[in-house]
Formats: sequence, structure tokens, C-alpha cells
Amino acid sequence: MTTIGFIGLGVMGAPMAANLVAAGYDVVGFNRSPAKVEALVAAGGRGAGSVAEAVVGADVVITVLPDSPDVEEVVLGDDGVLANAEPGALLIDMSTIRPDVARRLAEAGAERDGGGVRVLDAPVSGGEQGAIDGVLSVMVGGEAADFDAARPVFDVVGGTVVHVGPAGAGQTVKAANQLIVAGTLELVSESLVFLDAHGVDLESAVRVLSGGLAGSAVLEKKAPGMLARDFTPGFRVDLHHKDLGIAAAAAREAGVATPVGALVASLLGSLRAQGHGSLDHTALLLQTELLSGRRRPEAEGGSKGEKAD
Repeated sequence: MTTIGFIGLGVMGAPMAANLVAAGYDVVGFNRSPAKVEALVAAGGRGAGSVAEAVVGADVVITVLPDSPDVEEVVLGDDGVLANAEPGALLIDMSTIRPDVARRLAEAGAERDGGGVRVLDAPVSGGEQGAIDGVLSVMVGGEAADFDAARPVFDVVGGTVVHVGPAGAGQTVKAANQLIVAGTLELVSESLVFLDAHGVDLESAVRVLSGGLAGSAVLEKKAPGMLARDFTPGFRVDLHHKDLGIAAAAAREAGVATPVGALVASLLGSLRAQGHGSLDHTALLLQTELLSGRRRPEAEGGSKGEKAD
């Protein structure tokens, strides 16, 4: 039985780890919140009290953490992944971090004293429901042979799994994904405000738009919650704002202009400044309403989902 050390049992990590347990893997989980570890144990996994305890003896280590500094601390720390992993182990980072950090982690793994650790950057897209259903889109950077070795694990958590290039390529593709999603969400928001201002039935409009060229996964999956004004987070404003910062830095490094991404980042930043960072990123609808002078009264006191995390 393959043993997987799983670090980060949050909104995305917890269902991914549970699916790996259900698929027959021996999953040893660690999270800063003990309740998350207890939930994994209840699902049939094993709990660890530290990163080291989760990593020692593992064939594969998976990290799903909020940001680049978190991953660097867990992987490169004195008692972190590289300090405790078995020689030849696979480290799969499924967080969303900067491409340059992903490349640095791969180099550190290959150069580790006492035997190298194979590192893949494998960020995901598909949200919480995609993680629960095991149908995430997984974009993987790293050596092709390491990707092949990790494929059985990826196939448990993902529906679309693609090796996109060398170390850092997975994170670069994820940055592009976040640009597309953010831009589309903002245009959906603008369209809903525009339609509402003209008195059009929004559900009917969304239905017909979804069947034409304007149709997209974003419109199909996100518009119903926007119409219901349910902003319970599947993916928080705070996180998407962070991801657009990653995209902006990578674009600047390559000398590429991303003007729409910069605009949506500023709108998400405004939402955060208003105290809406914990809402789903579909709360861009609230920002568009505010700019149009059409903010609904209930939004001022906190729309549905305001307190959720």
C-alpha cells in the first residue's frame, strides 16, 4: 500500500485526502487545526501531530497550502518535508504559488543531501465541489517520468490531468487559469447588472446565454449562486486576489501586459477593503453593483455567506 503524507486539510485538501483514503491509499494527514486531522481519521486516514510525522516513511507527500511562504516554510523548514522525506520520495505541491518558488523547490529537492526528492508542482482548478467529486483539473509541472509515477494519485483527485512542462509550468498555467476565471466573472457580473437595469428576467437570460457562444463553465457553475445572492465561499475573494498577484508578478517577469487582470485585481482589492474578503469571488457582482449605484440594501449588512470560511 502506498503511504501518502498529506499536509493541509483545508477546503480543498480535506476532500482530496478523503478521496485518496477511499481509493485505498494509506493517508497520514497533518493540519494546524486538529479538528481537520480528526475528520480525516474518522474517514479512515491516520493523523499526524507534525509535518515530520506525516512525512517520515511516506512514498508520496502532498501539500495543499494557502500561499508561497506557507509552502516554503513547510517544505524547506528545519523540520519540514525535505528534512524528513525518504530518498526518492515524490513531493507533489498542489497549492497555488509563484512559478519561481515552484522551480526553486524542485531544485532544492533534487539537490538535497542524502538523496534527492522528486518534486512536482500540480495546482488544481475546480473549486470545493470539484475536490469533493474528485474531478479537479490538475496542471502538472516537472519531469515527465515523475508525472507518470504520480499519475495513479492524480487520477483519484482529478478528472483532467495534464503534464504541461518542466518545473514551474503547472503554476504558470494555473496563473493563466485564474486570469481567465477572474475576467469572466467580472463580465458575468457586469452582464447581470446590465440586464437587471433593463428589467430582463435574469434566470431566462442566463439560460439562453449559456447555450450560445457566451456560455462557459464559469457562467454555468457560478451564475446560479449570483442570482440567489449566495456568496458562501467555494473560492474566497482573498485567495483570488492573491492569485492575481501571482499572475501579475509572473507577467511582469516575462514582460507581458495583463490589463484586464490588473483591473479585476483592483476590484477584488476594493471588495477586501470593504470587508468582503471571506466571500466567494462571485461577490464581484456586489462591486459592480456599487460602481453602478445599484447596490442592494442587504449587501450593506452582509450578503449571505459573509461569515463563512
